Amino acid sequence: MEFIKKIKPFDYLIIAILLIALVVGILTYFGKRATSSNQIEATVNVELEIYLRGVTSTSKTPIFKAGEETFITIRNVPYTKLKITDVKFDKRKALIPAMNAKKPYVVVNDETLPYQYDYLVKVIDSAKITKDGDAVLGGNKVKIGIPMTLEGAKYKLNGVITNVIVSPQPSNSTHSDLDKHTKLNQDVQ
Repeated sequence: MEFIKKIKPFDYLIIAILLIALVVGILTYFGKRATSSNQIEATVNVELEIYLRGVTSTSKTPIFKAGEETFITIRNVPYTKLKITDVKFDKRKALIPAMNAKKPYVVVNDETLPYQYDYLVKVIDSAKITKDGDAVLGGNKVKIGIPMTLEGAKYKLNGVITNVIVSPQPSNSTHSDLDKHTKLNQDVQ
Protein backbone atom coordinates (compact mmCIF):
# COMPACT_ATOMS: atom_id res chain seq x y z
CA MET A 1 0.00 0.00 0.00
CA GLU A 2 2.86 2.38 0.71
CA PHE A 3 4.06 1.81 -2.87
CA ILE A 4 0.77 3.17 -4.29
CA LYS A 5 0.97 6.23 -2.03
CA LYS A 6 4.45 7.04 -3.40
CA ILE A 7 3.21 7.13 -7.03
CA LYS A 8 2.81 10.68 -8.32
CA PRO A 9 0.25 11.84 -10.96
CA PHE A 10 3.03 12.01 -13.55
CA ASP A 11 3.81 8.34 -12.93
CA TYR A 12 0.17 7.46 -13.69
CA LEU A 13 0.52 9.27 -17.03
CA ILE A 14 3.62 7.25 -17.93
CA ILE A 15 1.90 3.98 -16.97
CA ALA A 16 -1.16 4.91 -19.09
CA ILE A 17 1.03 5.71 -22.13
CA LEU A 18 2.87 2.39 -21.78
CA LEU A 19 -0.42 0.48 -21.55
CA ILE A 20 -1.80 2.24 -24.66
CA ALA A 21 1.40 1.44 -26.60
CA LEU A 22 1.14 -2.19 -25.50
CA VAL A 23 -2.51 -2.44 -26.64
CA VAL A 24 -1.68 -0.84 -30.03
CA GLY A 25 1.24 -3.24 -30.48
CA ILE A 26 -0.94 -6.26 -29.73
CA LEU A 27 -3.68 -5.06 -32.12
CA THR A 28 -1.11 -4.52 -34.87
CA TYR A 29 0.45 -7.94 -34.33
CA PHE A 30 -2.90 -9.72 -34.65
CA GLY A 31 -3.93 -7.71 -37.73
CA LYS A 32 -6.72 -5.69 -36.10
CA ARG A 33 -4.97 -2.40 -36.89
CA ALA A 34 -3.93 -1.42 -40.43
CA THR A 35 -0.32 -0.48 -41.05
CA SER A 36 1.25 1.00 -44.15
CA SER A 37 2.39 -2.44 -45.34
CA ASN A 38 -1.25 -3.61 -45.27
CA GLN A 39 -2.21 -0.80 -47.67
CA ILE A 40 -0.07 -2.17 -50.55
CA GLU A 41 -2.02 -4.26 -53.03
CA ALA A 42 0.52 -5.05 -55.75
CA THR A 43 3.88 -4.22 -57.23
CA VAL A 44 3.77 -3.33 -60.93
CA ASN A 45 5.79 -1.39 -63.49
CA VAL A 46 5.02 2.31 -63.71
CA GLU A 47 6.06 4.77 -66.41
CA LEU A 48 6.45 8.41 -65.43
CA GLU A 49 6.33 11.17 -68.02
CA ILE A 50 8.39 14.14 -66.81
CA TYR A 51 8.08 17.52 -68.53
CA LEU A 52 11.10 19.81 -68.46
CA ARG A 53 10.23 23.30 -69.67
CA GLY A 54 12.71 25.86 -70.94
CA VAL A 55 15.88 23.77 -70.82
CA THR A 56 18.72 25.93 -72.07
CA SER A 57 21.42 24.00 -73.93
CA THR A 58 23.95 24.93 -76.60
CA SER A 59 25.24 21.36 -76.89
CA LYS A 60 25.01 19.67 -80.27
CA THR A 61 24.31 16.27 -78.67
CA PRO A 62 20.95 15.52 -77.04
CA ILE A 63 20.86 15.72 -73.25
CA PHE A 64 18.73 12.60 -72.78
CA LYS A 65 18.87 9.35 -74.74
CA ALA A 66 16.46 6.42 -74.59
CA GLY A 67 18.08 3.41 -72.92
CA GLU A 68 20.34 5.44 -70.65
CA GLU A 69 19.85 5.88 -66.92
CA THR A 70 19.19 9.08 -65.00
CA PHE A 71 19.21 9.65 -61.26
CA ILE A 72 15.80 10.73 -59.95
CA THR A 73 15.03 12.99 -57.01
CA ILE A 74 11.36 13.11 -55.93
CA ARG A 75 10.31 16.19 -53.91
CA ASN A 76 13.94 16.95 -53.03
CA VAL A 77 14.45 13.39 -51.70
CA PRO A 78 17.08 11.38 -53.65
CA TYR A 79 15.59 8.13 -54.97
CA THR A 80 17.56 6.00 -57.47
CA LYS A 81 18.68 5.65 -61.08
CA LEU A 82 15.88 4.86 -63.51
CA LYS A 83 15.97 3.80 -67.15
CA ILE A 84 14.85 6.34 -69.76
CA THR A 85 12.43 4.65 -72.17
CA ASP A 86 11.50 7.58 -74.44
CA VAL A 87 12.55 11.17 -75.07
CA LYS A 88 10.72 13.87 -77.02
CA PHE A 89 11.94 17.43 -77.36
CA ASP A 90 11.18 20.51 -79.36
CA LYS A 91 12.31 24.13 -79.54
CA ARG A 92 10.35 26.65 -77.52
CA LYS A 93 7.28 27.87 -79.39
CA ALA A 94 5.63 31.26 -79.70
CA LEU A 95 2.15 32.32 -80.76
CA ILE A 96 1.86 34.92 -83.50
CA PRO A 97 -1.49 36.51 -84.31
CA ALA A 98 -2.84 35.77 -87.79
CA MET A 99 -5.40 37.64 -89.82
CA ASN A 100 -7.55 34.57 -90.28
CA ALA A 101 -10.93 34.19 -88.59
CA LYS A 102 -10.76 30.38 -88.58
CA LYS A 103 -7.23 30.24 -87.14
CA PRO A 104 -6.51 33.43 -85.19
CA TYR A 105 -2.89 32.49 -84.37
CA VAL A 106 0.10 30.61 -85.76
CA VAL A 107 2.57 28.55 -83.71
CA VAL A 108 6.22 29.08 -84.69
CA ASN A 109 9.64 28.46 -83.16
CA ASP A 110 10.56 31.25 -80.74
CA GLU A 111 13.65 32.77 -82.36
CA THR A 112 14.23 35.08 -79.39
CA LEU A 113 15.22 31.99 -77.36
CA PRO A 114 17.30 29.96 -79.83
CA TYR A 115 18.80 27.57 -77.26
CA GLN A 116 15.72 26.73 -75.20
CA TYR A 117 13.96 23.41 -75.54
CA ASP A 118 11.00 21.64 -73.93
CA TYR A 119 11.61 17.97 -73.09
CA LEU A 120 9.23 15.12 -72.32
CA VAL A 121 11.20 12.28 -70.73
CA LYS A 122 9.63 8.91 -69.92
CA VAL A 123 11.23 6.71 -67.22
CA ILE A 124 10.19 3.29 -65.91
CA ASP A 125 10.35 1.70 -62.46
CA SER A 126 8.50 -0.85 -60.37
CA ALA A 127 6.15 0.75 -57.87
CA LYS A 128 3.89 -0.37 -55.10
CA ILE A 129 0.20 0.27 -55.73
CA THR A 130 -1.97 1.21 -52.76
CA LYS A 131 -5.62 0.27 -52.28
CA ASP A 132 -6.49 3.79 -53.49
CA GLY A 133 -4.72 3.10 -56.78
CA ASP A 134 -1.80 5.45 -56.10
CA ALA A 135 1.72 4.50 -57.15
CA VAL A 136 4.42 4.72 -54.45
CA LEU A 137 8.10 5.14 -55.37
CA GLY A 138 10.69 5.41 -52.62
CA GLY A 139 8.04 6.10 -50.00
CA ASN A 140 6.51 8.96 -52.06
CA LYS A 141 3.15 8.82 -53.79
CA VAL A 142 3.79 9.93 -57.34
CA LYS A 143 1.07 11.99 -58.96
CA ILE A 144 0.74 14.55 -61.72
CA GLY A 145 2.30 17.84 -60.67
CA ILE A 146 4.97 16.49 -58.31
CA PRO A 147 8.40 18.08 -58.87
CA MET A 148 11.21 15.78 -60.04
CA THR A 149 14.91 16.36 -60.62
CA LEU A 150 16.76 14.39 -63.28
CA GLU A 151 20.52 14.21 -62.84
CA GLY A 152 23.23 12.73 -65.00
CA ALA A 153 26.96 13.15 -65.53
CA LYS A 154 26.50 16.42 -67.46
CA TYR A 155 23.13 17.76 -66.29
CA LYS A 156 20.83 18.40 -63.35
CA LEU A 157 17.41 19.59 -64.46
CA ASN A 158 14.08 20.18 -62.71
CA GLY A 159 10.79 19.05 -64.14
CA VAL A 160 7.30 17.99 -63.16
CA ILE A 161 5.39 14.71 -63.54
CA THR A 162 2.76 15.07 -66.26
CA ASN A 163 1.53 11.48 -66.48
CA VAL A 164 1.71 8.27 -64.43
CA ILE A 165 1.09 5.14 -66.51
CA VAL A 166 0.50 2.00 -64.46
CA SER A 167 0.99 -1.20 -66.43
CA PRO A 168 -2.03 -3.48 -66.29
CA GLN A 169 -1.96 -6.26 -63.73
CA PRO A 170 -2.41 -9.79 -65.01
CA SER A 171 -5.83 -11.21 -64.28
CA ASN A 172 -6.23 -14.34 -62.17
CA SER A 173 -7.73 -16.24 -65.11
CA THR A 174 -4.44 -15.95 -66.99
CA HIS A 175 -2.57 -17.49 -64.08
CA SER A 176 -5.09 -20.31 -63.68
CA ASP A 177 -4.89 -21.10 -67.42
CA LEU A 178 -1.10 -21.09 -67.24
CA ASP A 179 -1.16 -23.34 -64.18
CA LYS A 180 -3.55 -25.74 -65.93
CA HIS A 181 -1.28 -26.01 -68.99
CA THR A 182 1.79 -26.44 -66.81
CA LYS A 183 0.18 -29.33 -64.93
CA LEU A 184 -0.85 -30.98 -68.22
CA ASN A 185 2.72 -30.75 -69.52
CA GLN A 186 4.13 -32.19 -66.30
CA ASP A 187 1.88 -35.27 -66.53
CA VAL A 188 3.65 -36.42 -69.70
CA GLN A 189 5.99 -39.38 -69.03
